[in-house]
Amino acid sequence: MSAAEMIAVLLNGEQRSCPAGLDLEAALRHFGYEPRLVVVEFNGAILPRAHWPDQLVREADGLEVVTIVGGGF
Repeated sequence: MSAAEMIAVLLNGEQRSCPAGLDLEAALRHFGYEPRLVVVEFNGAILPRAHWPDQLVREADGLEVVTIVGGGF
């Protein structure tokens, strides 16, 4: 696949495009997330952070991203 080829994924219920060949961490950065501040459900399963560099994002994959928000008293 060429670097210019784009794929469609389902991100938090919306179809979005990203370059083909990205691993999960790179895809998160592409979509504007800071990977250390999110939890990801990948194709219906929580994917441990240690697996993100090895997990390629492919056409029609589903990502549900939850941002960790600090706060409290």
